[in-house]
Amino acid sequence: MGRRNWLFCWTEVGARHAGIVQSLIVTCRLHGIDPYTYFVDVLQRVGQHPASRVGELTPRRWKQCFAHTPLRSDLHAVHASAPPGTREAA
Repeated sequence: MGRRNWLFCWTEVGARHAGIVQSLIVTCRLHGIDPYTYFVDVLQRVGQHPASRVGELTPRRWKQCFAHTPLRSDLHAVHASAPPGTREAA
């Protein structure tokens, strides 16, 4: 899986970060979480969330704590109202 996926990362640090994001996406899918919803919620929540409870932002714990009322982006209403297949890529 690695060689072609890391081709456009440019640096080892970029490849490491890409691997982390890909790992989070797969973990979300394994737990039945929409990765887009997870990332939107966590990226909005991370600035105000206490550092002592950062474990709650991992996909498994996030599902237990926040999945029932995720924070939404301003684009959510636009994506939700558009018919399937006509949504533009962000």
